[in-house]
Amino acid sequence: MPGIDDCLTEAMTITGALGASLVDWTSGLALGAAGAGPGGDHDTGAADATEVARAITQTSSFADPAARTAPAEDVIVTSAGTYHLIRFVETAFDSSVFLYLRLDRATANLAMARLRLAGIAEALVLA
Repeated sequence: MPGIDDCLTEAMTITGALGASLVDWTSGLALGAAGAGPGGDHDTGAADATEVARAITQTSSFADPAARTAPAEDVIVTSAGTYHLIRFVETAFDSSVFLYLRLDRATANLAMARLRLAGIAEALVLA
């Protein structure tokens, strides 16, 4: 069964991956990282991604009243040259982590990256 490092290594095999990290969105800290962080700094990237995650999780606008899980599965932010993909990791207990993947917009397939990252998040929970 894969651990954090194995899952992040797998995330880096996604076409166009620039960097990946597992982030605790209550503290904003990167629990593990692979590849290059935004501006060369995974910790700053984790803190910035946490602000986006908190905006989603702390509002009822994105919540599904029938769901008992996080208000969103994924958050996608696009910029001129980069896709930023946040995948909330759902666990049996009250989880507060997400996978954060940065992708080169010129080479990545966003739909495929989203599906692969979902599978990696699932494998991480089973580890």
